[in-house]
Amino acid sequence: MFTRTSLLHSDTQLNQQSYYEASVQRPAPLPRLGASLDVDVVVVGAGFSGLSAALELAQRGLSVVVLEADRIGSGASGRNGGQAIVGYASGMGPFEQQLAAADARRAWDMSLEAIDLIDARIAAHGIHCDRVNGYVYVADSPRKACELHEEMEGLTRRGVAVEWAEGADVSRLIDSPRYRVAGREQRSGHLHPLKYALGLARAAQALGVRIFEQSPVTDLQRGNTLVARTAKGQVKARFGVLAGNCMLPEYGPQVAPEIAPRIMPVGTYIVGTAPLDPALCARLIPGNAAVCDNNFVLDYFRFSADHRMLFGGRVSYTTRTPSRLEAVMRERMGQVFPALAGVPIEYVWGGFVDISMNRAPDFGRLGDNLYYLQGFSGHGVALTGLAGKLVAEAVAGQAGRFDVYAGLQHRRFPGGPLLRTPSLALGMLWHRLRDVL
Repeated sequence: MFTRTSLLHSDTQLNQQSYYEASVQRPAPLPRLGASLDVDVVVVGAGFSGLSAALELAQRGLSVVVLEADRIGSGASGRNGGQAIVGYASGMGPFEQQLAAADARRAWDMSLEAIDLIDARIAAHGIHCDRVNGYVYVADSPRKACELHEEMEGLTRRGVAVEWAEGADVSRLIDSPRYRVAGREQRSGHLHPLKYALGLARAAQALGVRIFEQSPVTDLQRGNTLVARTAKGQVKARFGVLAGNCMLPEYGPQVAPEIAPRIMPVGTYIVGTAPLDPALCARLIPGNAAVCDNNFVLDYFRFSADHRMLFGGRVSYTTRTPSRLEAVMRERMGQVFPALAGVPIEYVWGGFVDISMNRAPDFGRLGDNLYYLQGFSGHGVALTGLAGKLVAEAVAGQAGRFDVYAGLQHRRFPGGPLLRTPSLALGMLWHRLRDVL
């Protein structure tokens, strides 16, 4: 059964063998909130979207407090595959079906801006996060090859240059016997997500943002003045930004109950190998790109700066970690790269990302002064940064770009709190079967 306790327990367990945590030196823990503060904006969540919002708001001269239930970047922002990708998990379908043509085009252009924004922030704030450009899309069946070709043609039409390969030529982009076709573009790429999150936090703090860790918001009083309450303190603010995604209702079920049913927590998992021969890495993925297939239950992978294979995949639509996780991930990695079949696995970790029903981002308002950012659906490395910028624009009175996303309609997951998780798991089984056909 899906419960708050089981999700929090699973999430804590999944981060105990994280390569990202092992490869950074975190600063000393920040204090818990223990007083009553008055500010312009309170931000709930110190992941990419919350930190980006805080940074952008502070740059506009607003006073900001960020309340984090755990530690900076402890959720999806500090655990993900590190792949910064143009576009949306949903594709452009929901935008083109629901919005005017001009707004759909704006949404696409903003997804490109999201990539550029990462590089701008890295440069402006001196964030060292192993940033690499280059992304390879692959397909492993004739049906998926046709779908990928159509997707790459769409990228080309929208101004993203794609290098295409098929048959024996695929080895020019990736040396794997698994894939029939591949496309490479240079706008997308990868980075070390936890280093990036900690860099965003340092940049925000340098502008006066106050961040409190281990300070989950358990109650939020709405009105002209918002009051966010934690166990030992509270923050009064003119505006609020909810950036806790699927973990928000786990700590404060009544903070925003009307938006929680529109997203679901999905577990995703990564293994990290021992360091490999750099020459082998260069042969397997020429150009050091990030790679992802186009299956519904997909594999995504890349090499780290210290030449480890970080191989992700396998998802869980329940809160339970899959059995034999390391063995299953090793097998999948060996199918993609037989040369890695026997290499040692030194890290196994995972976490929960939030998905929306249509896989499109879900941004909006609750009343006039409370904003929420959720539904990144696996494309959050880039899109979260843009979301923070857009919500800061809206708070400052320029809401036009934010409202492009707020204009998207979203549905609740069916089944209610008791049945939506098993219903989604059954749907996932159907998609798994389609992937192998």
